[in-house]
Amino acid sequence: MYAVIRAGGKQYRVAPGDVIRVEKLGGDQQQVEFGDVLAVSANQGELGKPQGAARVVGQVVSQVLGDKVLVFHYKRKKQYKKLNGHRQQYTAVRITEIAFDGQSFKAPEQPVVVKPPKAAAVGAAPEEAVAPKEKASGRKAASAEAGGAAGKATHHGGSAKAGSKSKGGAKKK
Repeated sequence: MYAVIRAGGKQYRVAPGDVIRVEKLGGDQQQVEFGDVLAVSANQGELGKPQGAARVVGQVVSQVLGDKVLVFHYKRKKQYKKLNGHRQQYTAVRITEIAFDGQSFKAPEQPVVVKPPKAAAVGAAPEEAVAPKEKASGRKAASAEAGGAAGKATHHGGSAKAGSKSKGGAKKK
């Protein structure tokens, strides 16, 4: 079962239980009704226009911001550059019911999950019991411990021998 609706100048194919992002809906609504239903399908492979009034009902899940889109204006040889950013606002809507021609298709109810606050989390260790983290020794610290020239030679790819010459060595007689 699915329907094709129009919202915010765009068309969406929705089924009961789907979550869609439509352009921001005004007001503090909890229920949204889409009356502009373009097509409905009661069975797989069928598609038709509703004979009577059809409606799609949804529940607002959240108001979200989309990804940032960078708008860059540039005119060559004129020293003109302008950078602008934009984030579109969306409303996430969960489709709960599709009704047409005396038929009604409803989504299964989702249980409401209540998260406990972070401070009262079960099994959280008190701050005094937590040991401070030691800094991880890096490459430079390891080479300093190896000692002077030997440390530098290993760091730059040379040999680690204490008296060796770099690149080329001694000439043969």
